[in-house]
Amino acid sequence: MSRREHSTQNDIRNALADVGYFFRANVGQAWASNDITRLADGSLLLRNPRPFATGLPPGFSDLFGFVPVTITPDMVGKTFPMFAGIECKSSKGKAREAQERFINTILQNGGRAGFARTVAEALDIAEGRANERG
Repeated sequence: MSRREHSTQNDIRNALADVGYFFRANVGQAWASNDITRLADGSLLLRNPRPFATGLPPGFSDLFGFVPVTITPDMVGKTFPMFAGIECKSSKGKAREAQERFINTILQNGGRAGFARTVAEALDIAEGRANERG
């Protein structure tokens, strides 16, 4: 990304701060290994490294998020996208405070969000049934 595009993106993201919640989508490539040695100078040596891509699929927008919208009569019967966030956890995984804040922000602004330990829980969140279980 050029410096000019990066600067424009930052200007746009800052201008949107009072309109909704927007996040920068970062992508890239890194290297991973199960055989890592920390060297005396603090650097890491990866044996048998393998590349992996991080981030989102090609074509994903630079900024993403949601804008709270009040439904008006002229909107009835139309389909609108709803932001959803699912934080996946193992059976013993614990939610971090930052994760709870993010989920609560989505919920407070009309989105669907929650923590899922199973496929059924994720489907309940995505389909709006998460709070029906009690």
